[in-house]
Amino acid sequence: MITKFKISGMRCASCAAHVEKAVRELPGVVSAHVNLLANLLTVEHESPQVTVDKVISAVAAAGYKAEESLDDVAAKPADNQAELKAWRRRLWWSVGFLLILLYVSMQHMTHVPLPAVLCAPHNPFWFGLLQLILLLPILYLNRDFFINGIKTLLHGAPNMDSLVGLGAGAGVVYSLVIMGQCIAFSDTDLTHLRMDFYFEGAGMILTLITLGKFLEARAKGHTGDAIAKLLSLAPQTAVIEVDDAEKSIPIAQLQRGDVMIIRSGSAIPADGVVIWGNAAVDEAMLTGESIPVEKSPDMSVSAATVLVSGFIKVRAQKVGQDTTLAQIVKLVEAAGGGKAPIARFADKVSGVFVPIVILIAAVTLITWLLLGHGWLFAVSSAIAVLVVSCPCALGLATPVAIMTGSGKAAECGILFKTAAALEQTNKVDCVVFDKTGTLTTGQPVVTDVITLNESSTEKLISLAAGLETPSEHPLARAVVKYAAEHQITPVKVDDFIQIPGGGVMAQFQNQELLGGNIALLQEMQVALNDSRLESCKKLSAAGKTVLGFALNNKLLGFIAVADQLKNSAQQAVRELKNMNVQVVMLTGDHQLTADAIAQNAGIANVIAEVLPQEKAKEIENLKSRYSCVAMVGDGINDAPALAASHIGIAIGHGTDIAIEAAGIVLMNNSLTSVPQAIKLSHAVVKNIKENLFWAFFYNVLGIPLAAGVFYFALGWKLNPIFAAAAMSLSSFCVVTNALRLRFFK
Repeated sequence: MITKFKISGMRCASCAAHVEKAVRELPGVVSAHVNLLANLLTVEHESPQVTVDKVISAVAAAGYKAEESLDDVAAKPADNQAELKAWRRRLWWSVGFLLILLYVSMQHMTHVPLPAVLCAPHNPFWFGLLQLILLLPILYLNRDFFINGIKTLLHGAPNMDSLVGLGAGAGVVYSLVIMGQCIAFSDTDLTHLRMDFYFEGAGMILTLITLGKFLEARAKGHTGDAIAKLLSLAPQTAVIEVDDAEKSIPIAQLQRGDVMIIRSGSAIPADGVVIWGNAAVDEAMLTGESIPVEKSPDMSVSAATVLVSGFIKVRAQKVGQDTTLAQIVKLVEAAGGGKAPIARFADKVSGVFVPIVILIAAVTLITWLLLGHGWLFAVSSAIAVLVVSCPCALGLATPVAIMTGSGKAAECGILFKTAAALEQTNKVDCVVFDKTGTLTTGQPVVTDVITLNESSTEKLISLAAGLETPSEHPLARAVVKYAAEHQITPVKVDDFIQIPGGGVMAQFQNQELLGGNIALLQEMQVALNDSRLESCKKLSAAGKTVLGFALNNKLLGFIAVADQLKNSAQQAVRELKNMNVQVVMLTGDHQLTADAIAQNAGIANVIAEVLPQEKAKEIENLKSRYSCVAMVGDGINDAPALAASHIGIAIGHGTDIAIEAAGIVLMNNSLTSVPQAIKLSHAVVKNIKENLFWAFFYNVLGIPLAAGVFYFALGWKLNPIFAAAAMSLSSFCVVTNALRLRFFK
């Protein structure tokens, strides 16, 4: 069972790690992971002992607040805007008071006079008191750094707020001690103490961190742009037919079975089937294809797709959370909220990061005091260590890239069902294609008509179409369709008989009309000369199925039928080869047919005449030769192979079973989406590695610099204010780098 919780108070990866650890320790919990972008905790548990109250209590014990989330949508645009507005308001007020504080504390640099009582050399106490008064609003505006920081520290799970609170708090406490000295030694010349106040430093640290959180929130808001864009496509009202009249209702009131009226320019409110009319529908938001699709009665349409032209009536079949659009949003969110394997090391580091930083800060303070560099130098160095460290960058490195990449993929009609699938696709070095319905259209068409003389062509088609009309076989439908396209009227037959594995037979004007494969014709003793048989062999070698037709055992001619290669197949295979990916075709068809289709597609490696239950075994064989095998299929018989492969890729129009077994779903028929998915995965993984590198590099370089490791050799010492500025920008840079994926082409 899976339960979701909204978590309040989380700031960084350390927070997420502590929440996950607290919940995992509950008996019966299988897994727990936090989506830091959405502040969402997903708990998988088996035992009925794991109740909502127990999870909430465990989260509270870790220092955070949890409430059960009944909404499948993790992060709403309105929530992001509210958070951004709060950070913006806090930032502007903090900046306003900080500017006045800086003016007072650095008046000697601006040469703008202050009241004499404040700048007199013998009044450092009043000088410090004025700075404290100006700092108090900044402390109040940013009080949650201290409240959350102390609370999590007391719970033994310090986070980023703890670092900021300790850093800024240390500066305030140090300055208060200086003010105490001014009172205790009022008779002494304490002019030098004017420069020891650290109130403006504390204010600057808090304001810069707030600036960083504001920039981070603004950038994070864009990671959900793809979801927000998808949600905005759904219309808010629907026009339905009630008692032969039109009625407009809110989309929430639309029910299964309602007849929706859709006009040109309108978005379709729900998934359904066309029951009247014809129209061209723009399905780009689902499939990424810009060319409108013609819709006629009995054809399905999806919610949020747009009528470019025409007028149709649609019977609603899936409404609300059951629509294709809603399922896409869920898949994108599930992928964005999941944990990619590449993030495991960063998660482990995040769990112990803050305590180690606090320890380093304490060691820095003590070391500089023992070396005799004085309290100001030691405290300044310790504060710099606390505020330069950034666990947020580590925590955001992976999820922002995954969320942005998943959203971009959805725009292209590619749905990664998990973060792990998105990452693993980067390693694909072998792609296996099913043939029928995947490489080919799955709809056979007539390719050749061979008659004994040209004048009998129309007669052959008329007789063949009449004979095949009662049959439901795909090859029969291809012949009937060909006759309709060429405006040839099928004859009417009687006493129709289907011969399993051979063909069909019927009576036409008291004559025996026969149609089927060459073996059936020979069995029925239809005369076939060598030249005709040679022509049939050539057609079969080209991957076509040859149907012969005879009337009263006299040969009329042959009709060749073939499943056509998809237009995108050759380009997809070519792109995969250019990426050094091995391409294999796996099919149950005859070797000759498979070889012909493969040659046309540009595939050299063909595995044919494989039973459905043997396909998974063939995939296992390929897995022993390649590091990551992807299987592309669409049918029920492909489901075992899709599940057996490292990455299963299902064609969106395929069966639900195939889609369920796959890790990636292609919402369009274009096979070029396969190399696109691999390229996008390459870009996402590269982006994650860049983010992790800079997050680790930043901390590995920044912490020693702040601690003063390079002070004796190079004279380098990091001012806490610059340390705060660096920390505030680190997470922003990581998120901004991830957002570059939105421009992936």
